[in-house]
Amino acid sequence: MIALPAGAVTLSDRRTQRSWTVEVLPFRLAAVPVTNAWYHRVSGDTARRPVDSVSWWDAVRFCNRASASEGLRPAYRLTADGVERDRDADGYRLPTEAEWEYACRAGTDGPRYGPLADIAWYRDNSGERSHDVGTRAPNAWGFHDLLGNVWEWCWDRYDPDVYGGYRVLRGGGWFDEHWSCRASVRRRSHPDLTLDDVGFRVARSGGSPV
Repeated sequence: MIALPAGAVTLSDRRTQRSWTVEVLPFRLAAVPVTNAWYHRVSGDTARRPVDSVSWWDAVRFCNRASASEGLRPAYRLTADGVERDRDADGYRLPTEAEWEYACRAGTDGPRYGPLADIAWYRDNSGERSHDVGTRAPNAWGFHDLLGNVWEWCWDRYDPDVYGGYRVLRGGGWFDEHWSCRASVRRRSHPDLTLDDVGFRVARSGGSPV
């Protein structure tokens, strides 16, 4: 995992034409999405491909399982009414969308951290399938696949006054056109839904300068 310092990032939403700045505390984020090998403990040709067809709830439960297996304090408390995040926990969790965009931009302010064909698997070069993680160029902070390959679940709800419990997806995927693979693009999905171009990466609280 890569440790990141505190900072700030400005998010935007094309649908509502609004923008807002979020302060980010130090945190750590996986350099690549969660793979099939880690999620399923499998081997073979798909081991290095990002796991997909996982719901937001699947991702949350995986974070707790992975934390418990490594002796870490789980980040989530699952209750009959939903889920609560334990902000003092040292275990795995989903990044907030502010953390995700902060890591994706890596100090840049354009739509992407490099030429799209070099950094992302998307519709023009993917062959309409996912690819092994870490095979496109990283950003300046060492993160791979933040754009393209699979969309990534974030912790946040997407405009809850309008969409209720729908959760945020970021990054674009292997089937998306170039305009969806940008640092600022936001997508939403129901937390129970599974899609073949949606996966996730994990974060942990606490970090240090890159």
